[in-house]
Amino acid sequence: MENNCEVKPRPKTIKEFFSSWYFWKPFIATVIGMIAGFLYYYYIGCSSGSCPITSSPYMSIIFGGFMGFFIVSSPCSRGKC
Repeated sequence: MENNCEVKPRPKTIKEFFSSWYFWKPFIATVIGMIAGFLYYYYIGCSSGSCPITSSPYMSIIFGGFMGFFIVSSPCSRGKC
């Protein structure tokens, strides 16, 4: 079976890394996830305190950031599933 994955070389310097998509794609996804986590807390969140993630804005923001990062960085998003 042939492997049709295209392999691109990684950036070699710090400046190339910060100007490449390898840095910006997970960064933007994490920020969007954090914003989505806060919006979920604000509009839907649990006010009784019994929900561990949605009862605190900090936990909602952290959880949203992790979800944004993991969705973009998953092996399936890179076509390896």
